Amino acid sequence: MMHKLLLRIKKLLPKRLAKVAVIAMILSLTACSGPYSTLDPAGPHAQSVAYIWWGMFWFGTFVTIFMTLLWWHAMRRNGTDTPDNEVQGKQNSWVIWGGIALPVGAITLLLAFGIPAGHRMLPFDGDDVVHIEVTSHQWFWQVYYPDLDITLIDEIHIPVDTPINFHIRSDDVIHSFWVPRLGGKVDAIPGSTNVLRLQASETGRFEGQCAEYCGVGHAHMDFAIHAHSADDFASWQETVVQGDRP
Repeated sequence: MMHKLLLRIKKLLPKRLAKVAVIAMILSLTACSGPYSTLDPAGPHAQSVAYIWWGMFWFGTFVTIFMTLLWWHAMRRNGTDTPDNEVQGKQNSWVIWGGIALPVGAITLLLAFGIPAGHRMLPFDGDDVVHIEVTSHQWFWQVYYPDLDITLIDEIHIPVDTPINFHIRSDDVIHSFWVPRLGGKVDAIPGSTNVLRLQASETGRFEGQCAEYCGVGHAHMDFAIHAHSADDFASWQETVVQGDRP
């Protein structure tokens, strides 16, 4: 009885695995866009993160398929008597290639792409950098432009193709400043200031959200970043400086 069951599983499994793989692929790709998707980048820093994510995804997919095919082949193959020295040689090959070469190669590739991407995200100063101070409260974001001496609530305006250094702190509990389509996130910590470098490569509205549970109003602690062309940003600056603040 058990033998017949195993034979039936062997016959059905490849077809079932193929169907499951296709369904899983379709479902995963449906979540790759949207206002809070890190896989729909709108800036160079977010693009670097997306490249690394997709590289890891396809590498993991290849390894999963390869290992599944090996397992399927082993299940279908009839057992044979093999000399001990030949068995030992095959075992050594699997250990070397599967247990050493593959992990070392994967980690090397990850570091080769990850270190330069992380370096580009560091908040180095420069003549073209815009500095914005962001203070988190329960449950809103206070945005201050030191060069303009203006304060906004839950909205940020920036020029495209310009690096922005966000100086982030908290006035009460720990929050987390996150704009998925523009880059990474950083915690807002009471008594400390963290700096996050973001940059938009296209105009538009980009949604941000507190990514650290901070109390009953956490789900509604969102904000928006408006990326303008250089001319539109200059016009916006002139408008708010004159007192007509949004």
